[in-house]
Amino acid sequence: MGIMAGVFAQMGWPISRRPKAERRVYCKERPDRRILELETAKEILQEVFCTTSAEVEEMIRLRLAERDSTI
Repeated sequence: MGIMAGVFAQMGWPISRRPKAERRVYCKERPDRRILELETAKEILQEVFCTTSAEVEEMIRLRLAERDSTI
């Protein structure tokens, strides 16, 4: 085996010996992903527009009403 092959073999050894990632099982009580995404979006809107959570809720209500009136 050549010198470089030996070097590459040594470099790959720790990677190939790492334990495989275990699949995590979440309990049924975990929050729905869409709810988490909505809450995150609300927090971003609060920061971007320097508003309160009540104002963000109102912005969303107005936008949904506007969207529903055009359908």
